[in-house]
Amino acid sequence: MSERRVPLPVTDLSLVVLVGATGSGKSTFARRHFRPTEVVSSDFCRGLVSDDENDQSASADAFDVLHHIVGKRLAAGRLTVVDATNVQSEDRAQLVRLAREHDVPPMAIVLDVPEQVCAERNAARPDRADMPRHVIARHQRELRRSLRSLEREGFRRVHVLRGVEEVAAAEVTLERRFNDLRHLTGPFDIIGDVHGCRAELTGLLDRLGYELCHDAAGRPVGAAHPLGRTAVFVGDLVDRGPDSPGVLRLVMGMVAAGNALCVTGNHEDKLGRHLRGRQVKPGHGLAETIAQLAGVTEEEPEFPDRAREFIGSLVSHYVLDGGALVVCHAGLPEKYHGRTSGRVRSFAMYGDTTGETDEYGLPVRYPWAEEYRGRAAVVYGHTPVPRATWLNNTICLDTACVFGGKLTALRWPERELVEVPAQRVWYEPVRPLAGQAPGGHDGRPLDLGDVHGRRVIETARHGRVAVREQNAAAALEVMSRFAVDPRLLPYLPPTMAPCATSRRDGYLEHPQDAFAAYRADGVGRVVCEEKHMGSRAVALVCRDAETARKRFGTGGEQTGALYTRTGRPFFTDPGMTERVLDRLRDSVGGAGLWDELGTDWLLLDAELLPWSLKASGLLRRQYAAVGAASRAVLPAAVAALRQALENGADVAELLARQGERAADAVAFTDAYRRHCWPTEGLDGVRLAPFQLLAVEGRSLATLPHDEQLALIDRLVAHDPGGLLAATRRLVVDTEDETSVAEGVRWWLELTAEGGEGMVVKPLQACVRGPKGLVQPGVKCRGREYLRIVYGPEYTRPDNLARMRARSLGHKRSLALREYALGLEALDRLATGEPLWRVHEAVFAVLALESEPVDPRL
Repeated sequence: MSERRVPLPVTDLSLVVLVGATGSGKSTFARRHFRPTEVVSSDFCRGLVSDDENDQSASADAFDVLHHIVGKRLAAGRLTVVDATNVQSEDRAQLVRLAREHDVPPMAIVLDVPEQVCAERNAARPDRADMPRHVIARHQRELRRSLRSLEREGFRRVHVLRGVEEVAAAEVTLERRFNDLRHLTGPFDIIGDVHGCRAELTGLLDRLGYELCHDAAGRPVGAAHPLGRTAVFVGDLVDRGPDSPGVLRLVMGMVAAGNALCVTGNHEDKLGRHLRGRQVKPGHGLAETIAQLAGVTEEEPEFPDRAREFIGSLVSHYVLDGGALVVCHAGLPEKYHGRTSGRVRSFAMYGDTTGETDEYGLPVRYPWAEEYRGRAAVVYGHTPVPRATWLNNTICLDTACVFGGKLTALRWPERELVEVPAQRVWYEPVRPLAGQAPGGHDGRPLDLGDVHGRRVIETARHGRVAVREQNAAAALEVMSRFAVDPRLLPYLPPTMAPCATSRRDGYLEHPQDAFAAYRADGVGRVVCEEKHMGSRAVALVCRDAETARKRFGTGGEQTGALYTRTGRPFFTDPGMTERVLDRLRDSVGGAGLWDELGTDWLLLDAELLPWSLKASGLLRRQYAAVGAASRAVLPAAVAALRQALENGADVAELLARQGERAADAVAFTDAYRRHCWPTEGLDGVRLAPFQLLAVEGRSLATLPHDEQLALIDRLVAHDPGGLLAATRRLVVDTEDETSVAEGVRWWLELTAEGGEGMVVKPLQACVRGPKGLVQPGVKCRGREYLRIVYGPEYTRPDNLARMRARSLGHKRSLALREYALGLEALDRLATGEPLWRVHEAVFAVLALESEPVDPRL
């Protein structure tokens, strides 16, 4: 004969309160049925504050600690069990309040064990052997009084276990919340407010690919998708439109067959109360629905009962697709996702208001979506809008079909919108639809809280990247005062580390060391790209101003941006920026890349030349000044020393040293002058693009570099005015000595011509090695160019020996973190994530730029 079991269903996110006299076995019960981390014991908390679990004088402090821990666990979405006597109503009331504050159901499990059993158990424990019998008796009396009032106190479920045998036979089973459908991953078709527009609904289902099924009378009573897609309705199926019963009949059939899900809307809630016999005002279209239901009752007398049962089964919201998607009627802040309470249900059905009314007497909606920062996409309806638009990973699908607008669906995870127009205006709106902003908001994109203080950003390729508070403050200063419009700043390029320090005579950097390092990381083929001596530039090029407005939310006639690696505009004159963008646009069009890449905008990484275009002040104050001073002083010193030598003075060694210094000064001046030339407007300006970063719906940052440069070559070839400069390159096999030698020879030729050097990158772009992410590129600068960086005399043996002590570890770490953040920003941009999410990664790159590191690296 099988052992008797007493099932105890417990919601997987709830506050479970154990109730019972001392000695009733609560701690043993908790250990048997719950994980140790889920149980918060009053005895344990008493021990924390007094070192004695039985010190009753410490109970007040102990329960302060207990309530704090319980609150933290519930806020984190953790099942929590309170192990205390909880026989007094005021103790339970505090716990019920905690559960309500965190929108989780409170549940009570009562252990009703005879007083004698409790006394014997206490007597068997050394720490409670002297427990007075009257304490146990008092607990029992309070327990008896409690049994009659637990549900009235607010406990959603009450399980009473009577006697030792029932306690021993109890079996706790965790139940998934009704709104928790994370295990359903779709694909889904989420459909906005239907409001009785049955013909439009069937038309939309047809466009989405669903196959309708009909009853004997020819009415649609269900629909299924041949590819197994699931429809999800955001509520407000009824009222105002011509056929609310027809919509209910169709949706109920789809839900019953498992082909659809549906959440409740405020109109369903009101109709449900009417069907249950409650008194409700038949306004806002309810009167029409009641009349329509009366018309179908003669043929289908059971239909109102079916509708009542269906509406009663609808939940406030669903969490779907592993938590990536939340569907509700009126929107839902992140703190309510997956929670169950009257407050959550009310917000999900009605939203929130500011307490004000507009000129039409309608409540002003609180713009919760503007402040939304959640990871889950929230798809909702309720507030009619002219068109569905994304804001901060939320989208409203109520495009006012019943008011003559459209019925809209969102295909998930594709994030594609599918619409059908209304057949006519079925109901005149109180407030003109055209006067409402899309999404019911003003589109405020960013908030100080998105970037302020210490931040930790999750990246797909390099794990968590931390940004210190002081670095964030420095970035905020730059971003708020000097940067371009943040809507046009979707990416900042990472810093680049130099190759390993060379030990070869006369060289601080040498390509052999770059090739060897990549070979050690398992990278077989690298591309060596000519390093243009200019300023890093990022160009966002839109096909036209309308694209910039539509995709990036700009105003005016801007068609993109051209900015530095710290986000500042290159030109103070917007007209100059537009002229550069015009030339780029012509090249993109001529190369056929708009259509080939399926985009109306491009993001490019480039170098803007000449270097003096941005560094003119630095040249005047530092490089030119140093060169001029050296040229003015050293020749005279050399002449004087020669005269002294002729006169018999022992200055030969000093003369040789000063002669070397004079030659170094000339070489220093020649080094920076090669990269400076006069410009007039765009005359003399060159832009050397070397990577396409992103287009609509796609990040290109991980595209192999040979494919990247082939696209860039096409841009340069179709440049009508000579603005664009090509990037020379050479592919090197790090395992082939001949290929490596060719790479060294090519670098020597580049630098002998006065070039800065080259950048060595893995041909496959983003590469992971045995130790994780591999450096995306290292710069290998030429011997003469490094004079600009380290000074005219850096090549002297004693100076080189000192320079070789430079530490690259921090710079390399910084480069990898910034690279991962850049890729993260591009991925988020490509997948249509909200601006604050893209900017979180962009801002972090700028913040890391304030990390202390040798600027010469």
